[in-house]
Amino acid sequence: MSVTAALVKELREKSGAGMMDCKKALAETNGDMDAAVDWLRTKGLAAAAKKSGRVAAEGLVAIAVDDTKGSVVELNAETDFVARNSEFQAFASTLARLALGVDNIDGLKAADFPGTGRNVADELTQKIATIGENMSLRRMETLSVGSGSVVSYIHNATAEGLGRIGVLVALESTADKASLDGLGKQIAMHIAATSPASLSISDLDPEAVARERDVLIEQAKASGKPQEIAEKMVEGRMKKYYQEVVLLEQTSVIDGETRIADVVAKAGKDAGADIALTGFVRFNLGEGIERESTDFAAEVAAQLS
Repeated sequence: MSVTAALVKELREKSGAGMMDCKKALAETNGDMDAAVDWLRTKGLAAAAKKSGRVAAEGLVAIAVDDTKGSVVELNAETDFVARNSEFQAFASTLARLALGVDNIDGLKAADFPGTGRNVADELTQKIATIGENMSLRRMETLSVGSGSVVSYIHNATAEGLGRIGVLVALESTADKASLDGLGKQIAMHIAATSPASLSISDLDPEAVARERDVLIEQAKASGKPQEIAEKMVEGRMKKYYQEVVLLEQTSVIDGETRIADVVAKAGKDAGADIALTGFVRFNLGEGIERESTDFAAEVAAQLS
């Protein structure tokens, strides 16, 4: 019996296994759906479907850099224990390298995973079955420059290029690589510590800026100050807001006094070539994921209150 795309799709929906595994299961069982499900179960592949609903907020952030291009990937698992698993770490590192050659997360999931005959999405399903936890390839991003350097930094690295916070910094310049790498590492460490919202003031989310201004205006009005004074107060506070959330306006955590824009300008002067900080990426493992509560006592207390 020929294995049709419709049969493969049906088996994927029933089992949660990868496309290539479903195709092989149907081929091995002559298209018998129930037998194919059992075949997958004996291989441990159908178990992945049962794990897919569990929250995966641990894992690793992985980074790969190839001179003028860098990539960062977040691969999630359910426990920190799995993040220390060598198989999981090797998987995350390979994903980061593969991300250098694609444009987005969909492209990464569709990319061939080396040495398996499967794509990344199907290899992820395989890992879920073999390692025994739900996993999620949550996001990826790349940075590149025409000339210059993309510099990476992992805070509290678990292994080479792997950790819980990963940062990429893009520096466009004709300056020597050593100068750029030193500057990039310094800025990346600053970004890891401060988590800026944008590179420049013009890059800020207009809605976020409007909300901040509205709050400050209401505060100024409530203080009873005259309109002219209130407007000056708001402008002064907006400047402070920019200094808190905009990378180029922030004060470097390295020396505690120099604005990042001035740090870059001075580095360019010392290197004898203009340097432009053109972008950054900061991934913090699990940020934004709603985690399940594990505090049983608190849950019981809440139910009884």
